[in-house]
Amino acid sequence: MKTYHGSCHCGAVRFAATFDLAAGTIRCNCSICTKKRWWGAMVKPEDFHLLAGEEALEEYTFGRHIEKHRFCRHCGVQPFVFGESPVRGEFVAVNVGTLDGVTDQELATAPIRYVDGRHDRWDAEPAETRHL
Repeated sequence: MKTYHGSCHCGAVRFAATFDLAAGTIRCNCSICTKKRWWGAMVKPEDFHLLAGEEALEEYTFGRHIEKHRFCRHCGVQPFVFGESPVRGEFVAVNVGTLDGVTDQELATAPIRYVDGRHDRWDAEPAETRHL
């Protein structure tokens, strides 16, 4: 477990999250993850701390309105998502691309698990993952 710091592009939104990047990350093929090229790491809510920028955050929901996609209204970057999963319970997913000070080596060796969110099969890998 390590505490990572992250931010949006303009720096208005900053957070700290404690998790193990080497334990794995997620790439999903649902409509929003595909369009945003989302790469997430799951964090327990108690291990996530918004350090700055609550006033800069906007929220987007769709479908079942379970996940709260938060993004910076200044630069448009989405550093994290709050949600609830039947498998995980409440969670925060941090955008791996918004982590500050992470080496290329750490990113290159972080395991990726692919999920078929397009078909609500969160425990299954999609047939095709090369585009994710």
